[in-house]
Amino acid sequence: FVELIGDERQSDSRTTARTSRLSFTSPRDRRPGFKGPKTPVTVAGQRRNLTDFADREVPEPYTTHSCRAPSSAYDTSMVMTLTPDPQMLPRVLPTERLLVNGFAIPEIRARYRKIPNFRNVRAVVMVWFWTLSLMWLGTHSGVVGLIVVVILMGPMHARFAILMHEAAHKLLFTKKQWNDSVGRWIIAYPAFVPIELYRRGHFAHHKDEFGPDEPDIPFYDGYPCGPEDLRRRLLRDAIGISGWKNFRVLVSALTKKNSRPLAGRIWLSQLAMAALAWAITGRWWAWIVFWWLPWMTQWRVLNRLRAIAEHGGMQRSDDRRLTTHHVRQSLIARFWFVPYHTGWHLAHHVDMGVPWTQLPAFQRELEDAGYITRDITFRNYRELWRAATAGTGE
Repeated sequence: FVELIGDERQSDSRTTARTSRLSFTSPRDRRPGFKGPKTPVTVAGQRRNLTDFADREVPEPYTTHSCRAPSSAYDTSMVMTLTPDPQMLPRVLPTERLLVNGFAIPEIRARYRKIPNFRNVRAVVMVWFWTLSLMWLGTHSGVVGLIVVVILMGPMHARFAILMHEAAHKLLFTKKQWNDSVGRWIIAYPAFVPIELYRRGHFAHHKDEFGPDEPDIPFYDGYPCGPEDLRRRLLRDAIGISGWKNFRVLVSALTKKNSRPLAGRIWLSQLAMAALAWAITGRWWAWIVFWWLPWMTQWRVLNRLRAIAEHGGMQRSDDRRLTTHHVRQSLIARFWFVPYHTGWHLAHHVDMGVPWTQLPAFQRELEDAGYITRDITFRNYRELWRAATAGTGE
């Protein structure tokens, strides 16, 4: 299963080759002590600079190659980094309610970290209810209904993924046995996720974003890029190329002694899910069309777009505002790919012990303290993705 990471790195080899020719520094090069190329240019690192950065000077840490000046905000502009200007990061911590690392003081921390057992039971039950109900609807509503359900299964995979993420953080249920058992057999394994390995890698991600043990560099590196680069990656996701690489590893894991037990548990859960889908819909192919196919295709697109919105083009730093984006949430985004308040990702990285139900309140706490400001906030995901694809060559 470690090959999952290796395959993703290998699959992005062309991306690395292409983005290395672009005139911007990668997150790995924005490390302490890196001075960058000598030629200063005018660049923008955040939303509020995109319309007027032709008249700005480049802060010293972001000095990079020269590029042609833009004539408008997004369509012809060239964004060199997505990291905020350090001057826009007010040093407000600690406060009366927050510690220097952003954690709430002990007197109120327990409130923010309270695990909502009942709401998570309801969330797990409902995600299964809607998944199986959509499968039934897709097999009894003609071709149009089938297509609509296949599309809607992308958001259902997103819900399984985020609930699995809660279990990996030990935030699904208070009792460890229930957290791990439900997290494995009811959420992670049906979603094709080896949660034991995911937890190990994900904790490394939280410990040091963009550090040497960061498992998700292929998703975050290489931004800003050109629009054609992201289109190529999303097309590869949409037609199943990315999914096939992971699926192939999952199948081959059955042939290896070390990975066979974990792979076997995942496949056992898939057989159970296929049988359940068959029993409910009366169609033997329901699991293939409504679960496996969206996992291979649409879920890959949604997952990549969400990953870019979380950390794309950011850098290694002790300040979480330089490692993680902050984006205003909308009902549409929450439905499609950031359910369970996971879109408040900066708050999650400030304190990963805060469960999903408390993220909005904790995010407001950070805003009230002045830690999160308007200057580092994207108004919506579309704005962030446009900035992430504003890179281009000379």
